[in-house]
Order: sequence, then C-alpha cells, then structure tokens
Amino acid sequence: MSYPVLYIYHSFSSPLPWQTCDNSWNTDKCTEISGNSSFFTSNGTITTPEDEFFHIRLLQMSSDINHIGGIVWPVFWCNVLCWLIVYLCICNGVKSVGKIVYFTVFFPYVVLCALLIRGVTLPGAWKGILFYILPDWQQLKNPKVWADAATQIFYSLGPGWGGLVSMASFNQFNYNNIRSSVIIPLVNSGTSIWAGFVVFSVLGFAAERAGVPVGQVATAGPGLAFVTYPAAVTMMPAPNFWAVTFFVMLFFLGIDSMFVTIEAVIAGILDEFPSLRTRKKLITLLTCLVLFSISIICNTEGGLHVIGLLDTHVAIACVPLVCLLELIAAVYTYGPQKLSRDVLFMTGKPLHRLWIFMWKYTVPIILLIIMIYSLREVTSLGGWLVALSSVILIPIHATKVLYKVKGNLSQRLRKSCRPSSDWGPIEPDIRQKWIAHKQNNHTLPAVQLDNVSNFK
Repeated sequence: MSYPVLYIYHSFSSPLPWQTCDNSWNTDKCTEISGNSSFFTSNGTITTPEDEFFHIRLLQMSSDINHIGGIVWPVFWCNVLCWLIVYLCICNGVKSVGKIVYFTVFFPYVVLCALLIRGVTLPGAWKGILFYILPDWQQLKNPKVWADAATQIFYSLGPGWGGLVSMASFNQFNYNNIRSSVIIPLVNSGTSIWAGFVVFSVLGFAAERAGVPVGQVATAGPGLAFVTYPAAVTMMPAPNFWAVTFFVMLFFLGIDSMFVTIEAVIAGILDEFPSLRTRKKLITLLTCLVLFSISIICNTEGGLHVIGLLDTHVAIACVPLVCLLELIAAVYTYGPQKLSRDVLFMTGKPLHRLWIFMWKYTVPIILLIIMIYSLREVTSLGGWLVALSSVILIPIHATKVLYKVKGNLSQRLRKSCRPSSDWGPIEPDIRQKWIAHKQNNHTLPAVQLDNVSNFK
C-alpha cells in the first residue's frame, strides 16, 4: 500500500520521473524503451528508467536479504499514513467497515472499466489479449503452475486466513451462506479474468512499441505493477492521469485486504478475552501499532527482499494446512450428519451430498498435495521459519489440550474431539429450538430472527 502512495505522489510530476534516464539516480545501464528495444533480451546488461526509479529511487534497494540496511524514510512515512487510514476506517467496528467497503470495492471496478476501454483502443492491444487468452497446454504438465494457481486462490479468495470465518460470524443466524459460498468465488475469479484483459491489453501495446513479443514484456511479482505497467503508461496519451488512476486503484485494492485481515485479528482477541469488548477502539489501536511495528522491517533498504520472502512462503504451507484442519474438524471430528443438521437448522435448506463428498475426500487430497509440493520449494532456514511460523501454535495448543485431559492417548484424543458443553447457538431462544431439533431429528424451518449472533 505504501508503494502506490509514493507513485501517486510522483505521478503529479511532469514529465513522469520514470520516463527518462536523465535523472540523478539513473545508472550507465539505463536505456529508454523505444522501437526494437533490446532491453527485454539483454539478460540484465541494461535496465529501464522505470526499473531504476522503483528499485533505486523509491526503495534504495540493497543487494540481497542479508543486507537489510537503514530505513527508507519516504516508504516509512507512507507506511505510517496507510496504517493511520486503516485504523480510522476500522476503529468503529464491522458496521463502519461495511460502509467503507462499498466505495473501496466498487471504485476499482470503475477504474478497471476505464483502463480496459483505454487499453483495447491502443495499437498492439489485441496481441496482448491473444497472448492472454490462448493457452499453452504444455504448461498444464508443470506442477508448479497448479501450485501457483492454488496459492493465488488462497491469497485472492481468502480461505484459511480467518477473515472469511470472522466476517461470516457477524451475519444473521439464518443467513444463506450456501449461496454466498458459490457467488463470491465466481465473482472473485471473474474479476481476476477481467483484470487480466486490462493488464494484457496494455502489455500488448508496450510490446508493440518496444518491438518484442508479449511474453518478454510480461513479468511476475511487484515488477508487473511497479515497473512494467508504469512503463506502458508512459507511452499512453495523458500519462499522468492514467498513472494516478492506476495507482489509486492499487491502493484501494490493498486497503480492502487490510480491513478483513485486521478485523479477523481483533475479533479473535475479543472472543478470547470478552472483558475487552468495551475497549475495542483501544484494542484496535494497539493491534495496528503492533502490526505497524512489525512492518517497519519492510521499510528498509532490504524491505523488498523481505516482502519477497513472505510472499513466496507465507501461504505455501500454513494456509493449506489450516484449511485441511478446518475440514477435518468439521467433517471428520464433528461429523457430516451433525454438520448437515446444523446447516439445515440455520438456513432451512439441506446440505447437498456433493458438498460432503468434496469436503470429505476431494478437497483434503488436493490440499495435501499442494502443501507437500509447495514445501519442496522452501530453500533456506528463513523460508522454513516463515512457512511454519503461522501454524506452529496449532500443535502447541493441541498438546496443551491433550495434557489437561485424563486417560491414555486414545482416550484423550476422543475426549478432546467432543463438542464442549456450551457448544451451540449462544442466544437462549435459538439454543432451545436447536436442542429440540437435535432430539427429534425433524426438519424444522430456519429460524427467522434478526441480530442473532453465531454459534458460540
């Protein structure tokens, strides 16, 4: 989020500071992209002004992760600004977040529409679009493609991070979560496909201007948003306008993700310590301060290396593992019959057998394969620490629970996997009907009550 803020600030300069090699930070390797540019086939012997602006001017990037260096103050103060905005947006709780999200979600769609209309009218745009929609079937044989696709889903859709469960817990008791569980992934993936047309139409234009194939222009990681796309923007009419528009969109996309992630952390703290609910603003402030303090390492000269380490290792093990454990808890430990009965009670509609089959057999196998294959990509001690840091508390907590239960290991496991005495709807009226529903096994209609909290 700090990078787009910096780019927005610099986008008001004319000409754009990454347009030419005539700046104090540019090196002898700097070469401006023009017709038949050799940059994309140079094997690193030359660089572009966009690349040097991002890595040298903005980030003052060190050589590797072993050289963290000092704080890059412009990035640091943008980070402070971003955290301040996040706090002001979420300090009043979920209701204020819901209202803000109406704007932060729909604004990027408006920008995507504008960028798509502009992109497809540029010369060479259709080369980029054809490159995007015509598949290379041979890549389906590459396991890394499937692992990367799965990781992207974990990042974009959000299963396993806690945010979806946390936000869902604020719904009305009889909310039709089955419908949302189908609509949201379709909209999410549809948006990603749509955004691909926006990006590759502009990349096709950049490839046309540079005189190289589209495949040599397209890059992965931060380079696409902060090097390749800015390079394409400089070739467009009114580059300052399109640069500001694009980076404002990136900022809102980032802040959307922050809302849900941090609200999940705060909700977890307040659920664990209910006495703190009266001081939620203070807890929100402290949470933001702690997370901001941790993020300062990403504001250093080696910050982008740290971000790269986190980006490649955070989701590869912990998220598939958490999703797998959630499935085991719901389908195997709690049981498919109890789960189906509760869904029927809450929504008034029976749970289709296809869901149970997928959750019981198909999805766990897929998650296990993804997790095992992804762990093969870990290459260093730092990578292992990052990959396992988010899940190490799970076996520690499980050991603590087992230790408190009496009996041999088998007995302890069985006792620990049973629902506790206070499991069920927390609202007394709903709880009585739920108990009756369990006892007589009849199909009762969904409870039509507003503002009823979730299962405890």
